[in-house]
Amino acid sequence: MVASYDESVGASIGEQWDDVAEAFEKKHPDVQVAVERVPFEKLDATLARRVAAGRAPDIAQSNVFSRFAEQGLLYAASDLFDVATEADFTPSLVKAGEVDLIQYGIPLMASTPRLFYNKALFKKAGIAAPPRSWAELRTAAQALRTAGVPTPYGLQFGPEAAEDELFAWLLAGDGNYTTSGGYSFDTRENAAVLGWLRDNLVADGLAGDPARLTRTSAYEQFLGGRIGMMLAHPVLMDAADGAELPYGHAAFPGRRPGAAPPMGINDWLLAFRRNDRRKACGDFLGFVYGKESTAGYGAGQAAALPVTVSGAQAATAGGGNRLGAFIEQLPRARFQPSALHSWPAVRSAVRENIGAAVRRDGDPAAVLSRLQSTASQAESGARP
Repeated sequence: MVASYDESVGASIGEQWDDVAEAFEKKHPDVQVAVERVPFEKLDATLARRVAAGRAPDIAQSNVFSRFAEQGLLYAASDLFDVATEADFTPSLVKAGEVDLIQYGIPLMASTPRLFYNKALFKKAGIAAPPRSWAELRTAAQALRTAGVPTPYGLQFGPEAAEDELFAWLLAGDGNYTTSGGYSFDTRENAAVLGWLRDNLVADGLAGDPARLTRTSAYEQFLGGRIGMMLAHPVLMDAADGAELPYGHAAFPGRRPGAAPPMGINDWLLAFRRNDRRKACGDFLGFVYGKESTAGYGAGQAAALPVTVSGAQAATAGGGNRLGAFIEQLPRARFQPSALHSWPAVRSAVRENIGAAVRRDGDPAAVLSRLQSTASQAESGARP
């Protein structure tokens, strides 16, 4: 069971599974692979219903995995891969896929965003280079507004992927909302980050209406020349090339001059024990992630980054790969707390509430306090 994607921003990786299955079957004629596609936005709910009904697929793509792992429903990576293949996964992704120090989440479609900017709009506004600090970002946003750009910076706090935009800004401002033991929303550092966004971007009309701006809408507006700069994933490159839009990208700036710690996202592949097909699952996943396959995984297309060390090395060998800057960030990326039972509920709360924190009359500390309370209750209630 894998996701199908909206093609509006160029995501096409979900369509490659038929080719993967066909190539695998040629090498393993005794195993047949049926590919089932579910719309991405319905994927997690569909998988949860199937598992609850005792009809889990052998392998499924998902955003979350911890509950399935702790219920004993999943094969561990060590059950599926030989030592060399298991050791080839990018360490930051391995850590993000662990429950109690055992890897159950098998990384898929990894990505890390950077600051995309419209070169034509920057030239029109007299901006010589992408910003390297928050002060420079604000100055660039002011210049873009003066040049007539409707939304100088696209702050994506709408109900689609607000947690990623939030996480990136918090990391850039020495904040975070997770600790080794759970959540840490209501900190002085986090409130300061949101206060800066409210006072320096939103209040001055430099970030549009963040609470309504979704990732999909932001990408569309960027492609239409209505957003000057924004945090975006490499998938935007294909769409921008198709639109013949002159763009560049740079490391997301920190509060102080320099690159911020990068954040990362990825989906997971999960192998379920229900049908007792460990060998078939292991053979298939070993084929997908073997060095011969991963050498080209992600290379040359902007939908995803290689999730293995060998794949990253092959993709960047000789230089010139346009994904190189993104691939270089991935080993240092910090990921959402998808190993926590409560993360889906907490993620929903962030999407619903974080936009209120940066309104002109918003109270960041109060919003963060409510999120902390929600997160603590969700984590407490989610434990089996």
